[in-house]
Amino acid sequence: MAETIFDKIINREIPADIVYEDEQSLAFRDINPQAPVHLLIIPKTRIATINDLQDDQKALVGHLFTVARDLAREMGFDESGYRVVMNCGEQAGQSVFHIHLHLLAGKPLGWPPYTDRMKQV
Repeated sequence: MAETIFDKIINREIPADIVYEDEQSLAFRDINPQAPVHLLIIPKTRIATINDLQDDQKALVGHLFTVARDLAREMGFDESGYRVVMNCGEQAGQSVFHIHLHLLAGKPLGWPPYTDRMKQV
């Protein structure tokens, strides 16, 4: 499997604005933020998509969500609200094939997202 940009960030081959790290995960600021706060939370173990998750990785995915919760608390937007998103596949917007959570906050976030770009197929 080819190395992804996230592998390079984990290995410190390219810089990132890292806000959290532990033995299982890494969180850093998105270089193309879609909200005032836009963090990516990744496992250090590469899993390409949600479809590639194995049953023994349930705890790892749960850990990513607890990291999101803790960062929201630490950064002070846990009460005002935030969004956590994981895309699966190219048509869903996944551009790096290493699962990751997007943690977005700092402004009102509408639903559904991207309604101006929705198209019938």
